[in-house]
Amino acid sequence: MVQNKIKLNSKLEFSRVVHGHWRLADWRMSNQELLKLTEQAIELGVTTFDHADIYGDYSCERLFGKALNLKKEIRNHIQIITKCGIKLASNKFPLREHKIYDYSFEHIVSSVDNSLKSLRTDYIDLLLLHRPAPFFNPEEVAMAFSSLKKSGKALHFGVSNFNPLQFEMLNSYTDEKLVTNQVEISPYCLENFENGNIDFFLKIEIMPMAWSPLAGGKLINPQNEKGQRIYRALSEVAEELNVDILAKIIYSWLLNHPASIIPIVGTGKIERIKFAVEALNINMSLTQWYKIYTASTGKELD
Repeated sequence: MVQNKIKLNSKLEFSRVVHGHWRLADWRMSNQELLKLTEQAIELGVTTFDHADIYGDYSCERLFGKALNLKKEIRNHIQIITKCGIKLASNKFPLREHKIYDYSFEHIVSSVDNSLKSLRTDYIDLLLLHRPAPFFNPEEVAMAFSSLKKSGKALHFGVSNFNPLQFEMLNSYTDEKLVTNQVEISPYCLENFENGNIDFFLKIEIMPMAWSPLAGGKLINPQNEKGQRIYRALSEVAEELNVDILAKIIYSWLLNHPASIIPIVGTGKIERIKFAVEALNINMSLTQWYKIYTASTGKELD
């Protein structure tokens, strides 16, 4: 079995595959069912769980917290990621007129306090800023990170959806180096290969996390010509490697990249989490990797 852990820094280790809880509320699970799914994931070596304060209209953290509360000792064996910064116009906050991004000291700290309460835990392993913002004070963000670190409420920090310049800008203000950037990466979405982010990750030696690695179903159930091109390439590679599930080929495409991409698997079905874990054992050739890449771009390499 390929090593199922990855070090983001000297003090933070994640599972090689992360379980994402963006759609947790849609799974309609009881607390006991969610606890069982979590225990099954841990048995597969998936010990890292991805959240955000806004997921499920501010409900997913609370649902996960209730499940963990049934077996409190599990918290000692898992890592929890959550995000902050987006304020939704929600019925839960009737005074909010517009969706905004808020990276004030007060909001970051209060958001973490709310997440801790919802998740029923004393600390967050990794706190991410959810999106870059046009109104952004890095000094204030750095102060919030420092305060949260000193209080033990958040142990490590990173960002999500930042470009290289935005990442470097914030990194220059914080006491400790940011440990990751969670971005969209899949054979369908090559944006972060094209905007310099993948090269940047390699340059500064951070491991990116990949949200929507299956492109929201566009790869398994293609709806347009691009999706069909990639589907054909995935199918060819799957046949060459004698792999029966296309999702395994997609995860392998990510996992084999030298940037050490960490896929986030957002599903309520344990067998689909297992597909990602099994992909760790697939050795994809360089030719096969490029067959999928060029199917996405629709043209041969220059």
